Amino acid sequence: MASPSVFRLSPLIRITLLSLYLALTIPLPFLADFTNAPTPPNLLWAGIGIGFVALYGVLSERVILDDEGIQVAYPSWVPSIFRKGWSLTWAEVKEIKPRTTGQGGLVYYFKSDQAKAYLLPMRVAGFAEMVRQVQAKTGIDTADVYPLAQPWMYLILLFFTFLLLLVDAWTIATALST
Repeated sequence: MASPSVFRLSPLIRITLLSLYLALTIPLPFLADFTNAPTPPNLLWAGIGIGFVALYGVLSERVILDDEGIQVAYPSWVPSIFRKGWSLTWAEVKEIKPRTTGQGGLVYYFKSDQAKAYLLPMRVAGFAEMVRQVQAKTGIDTADVYPLAQPWMYLILLFFTFLLLLVDAWTIATALST
């Protein structure tokens, strides 16, 4: 039996989304203090910390492929009430069906014997290798299966997040200097 292949969320996606979260939330306690808002800054800091841990947990998704099947799992510290994983044996996978998203993109679902659909994780590092292994295990042609978002999209978002962080630094410096 070969060792399982583990595919984690792309580091570019993880860094971009965590940075965006921080860029959107870090100024809030400083602004609350500066404007004498009724919400205490310490409560905002606690909320930001809890939100960061929750987002990090969601972004800790991993896809595990082995000789038996495919599994989407999260670390044990992520409560299952927030994110439920799933697993399918290779024998249960009958086809991969494309579906159009509301924004016009294309996502893919594994269809099982029980007519259930399981979303193919598309934001993992090594997506092409994962799809190649799925094809090898199932015999389903995956030549037309592509990731939903290309890396350049996240690079653009990361660039604008960096600009937002610069504005945040200016906002925080202004709030602290008065």
